[in-house]
Parts: sequence; structure tokens; C-alpha cells
Amino acid sequence: MVTKYILTVLALAICGSLAETCKNPQAGADSFTSLDATIVTQIAYITEFTLKCDNPLPQNFALYAEVEGKPLTAARIAENRYQVSWTEEPSKARAGVHEVSIFDEEGWASLRRARRSDPSVTVAPLLSIQLQHPGSYSGPWVNSEILATVLSIIVAYTALRNKSMILA
Repeated sequence: MVTKYILTVLALAICGSLAETCKNPQAGADSFTSLDATIVTQIAYITEFTLKCDNPLPQNFALYAEVEGKPLTAARIAENRYQVSWTEEPSKARAGVHEVSIFDEEGWASLRRARRSDPSVTVAPLLSIQLQHPGSYSGPWVNSEILATVLSIIVAYTALRNKSMILA
């Protein structure tokens, strides 16, 4: 009698886990990055995306992300809308395209299992989003204080040289 209940619960768990995969995922994404590194200590990367599947997803459908080997969690911000964000120091932040790989729970578990044996292995993500970062402004090449000092020295030198030429 107890084994029937255990088998029933096990069968329901397997069916429930199979029903929580996204069939034919489609996404639309918007991205944002910090562009001025002169006033911040960290460059922020934010991508929001809408996930549409052929099958209905449960309310607690969890998504995970990986960016350049860093594991991240995709936060659910609305119905079928998720957000992935991370920060980097301005010295380490590179300009260009950042590939954000999105995984469901099954894909994330497969990736973790595969990485235990070989850290360089890749697993096909549920979807990939490309975040374009044009680079961050770190300030002018020459500070205004240095430029003002150099110009004042040049003006003073020219004035003193012309004064001595007039008096001589």
C-alpha cells in the first residue's frame, strides 16, 4: 500500500518536472550598461527579456544565467519577464558583445554536472542574449588642471621673454 503511494508521488514528480521545460523559447531583450566610469566604482550590466514558450509556464519557473563563466540568477520581474544583472570594476569591464546564456533548471543542472568533470565543457542554453557594451568614459586624456598649468607657464615664459627683448 505504501509503495503505491510512493510510486504515485514519484510519477507525479517526474511528470511535473517534464512539464516545466519551455518548448520553442522566444525572447525579446532590452539592455543597459553604465557608460560613465568617472562617477561610479562599478560598471553595471542589466538585460531584461521576455520569454515566450509554446506551453504555459508555472508561476515559479526558475531561470539561471551564465556570463563569461560567472553563474547568475535571472530574477522574475513580471509575468514572463526576467532580468539578469551584474557589475564589474571599470578596469576589468571590456567593450563589445557580452553573451548571456539563459538556462532552465534542467539545463543548469546539466551544465553544473558537466563542469564538475571538465570546466571547459559547454551545454546548449535555453536561449542566448547578446548585450552590447560600447565602453565606458573614464575622463579626458589630459586633466584641466594640468592643461591650465602648462598654458600659464607658456604665457608667463612668452611675456617674460618679450619683456626682456623690449628692454634690451
